Amino acid sequence: MTRIPFNCPFVTGREHAYIQQAIDTMHLSGDGPFTTRANRLLVQMTSSRAALLTTSCTHALEMMALLLDVKPGDEVILPAFTFVSTANAFALRGATPVFCDVRADTFNLDEKALPRLITRRTRAIVVVHYAGVACNMDAICAVASAHGIPIVEDNAHGLLGTYKGRPLGSFGVLAAQSFHETKNFSCGEGGALIINDESYRSRAEIIREKGTNRTQFFQGLVDKYTWVDIGSSYLPSEINAAYLVAQLEHAEQIQERRRRIWCRYFDGLTTWAESVGATLPVVPDDCGQAYHMFYVVLRDLTDRVRLAEELKRQDIHAAFHYVSLHLSPMGARFGGQPGDCPVSEHASACLLRLPFFTGLSEADQDRIIGAVTAFISCR
Repeated sequence: MTRIPFNCPFVTGREHAYIQQAIDTMHLSGDGPFTTRANRLLVQMTSSRAALLTTSCTHALEMMALLLDVKPGDEVILPAFTFVSTANAFALRGATPVFCDVRADTFNLDEKALPRLITRRTRAIVVVHYAGVACNMDAICAVASAHGIPIVEDNAHGLLGTYKGRPLGSFGVLAAQSFHETKNFSCGEGGALIINDESYRSRAEIIREKGTNRTQFFQGLVDKYTWVDIGSSYLPSEINAAYLVAQLEHAEQIQERRRRIWCRYFDGLTTWAESVGATLPVVPDDCGQAYHMFYVVLRDLTDRVRLAEELKRQDIHAAFHYVSLHLSPMGARFGGQPGDCPVSEHASACLLRLPFFTGLSEADQDRIIGAVTAFISCR
């Protein structure tokens, strides 16, 4: 029986040719022609002011913290159910992550829980569009605006998703994208900082270039470049950028494939989910999802472990997702305690992600659906 992996990177067919072009130009460091092309495509996709390719989404988040001048004593509100980079970027600057519980339907930041977490030390609100399904941005923006607090987006899952027709990644003053190999569009490791407030652009370019005004030098705005601010090396190579351009240029075809896979899962598992007390992803009517993943939420941890083990026995690799950050050892150091975020805790214990990648065949997907629907809850 052939093993079905959890993820398999997709190749559009242009990657090798573009990488060869990058090699032939003899410009392999950052900010060459392919980086410029990738940035332009991302601006179009997100309707943003600017996009800066980075080495990872983690680094884009770290740039956000620097641009917001996050300091020790500041607090940054973020969902408890998210990847560690969402919190780490701000903790590295000395800020305290404040964990907000998530909604039971979308596992996005609970806008109703948000107001009571705001204090005079709140420096930013970080939204994460889980599985590429938008947060309730109307409500979150209203709260943020009332308190004068900037919103930033961890949009690692959400490129080409929308909220009320508006692209995800366009709501915060800044947004971060991921191009890790598990994402819809990949270059192995990579990311981007999306800039929606023009006032951050110049400093973002400086921070990304090790704290120098090198970008201004190449634009002819200064006669030499030098160290002018703190920063680091956040530029990916042209090899990564070339690979990514091949992916972004095929965005429409990739998204259509992923839409079909997502819908086949949903149609094939709906009746089973009702019979065993499991739930499937919820996509509110005002959200255009990015088709990033497909998951099932079992009744309890026991059922999730049993289903995962049965799939593994059949050479199907499914995966759980985050340990809710407030339950982690680092989360406890920031005051997190069991019971603080009950919905996040439920998701941590009961959510199982099924294999989901652009090249997943119908035959393999049918095998996965068959294995899942054969599972019977122990209750």
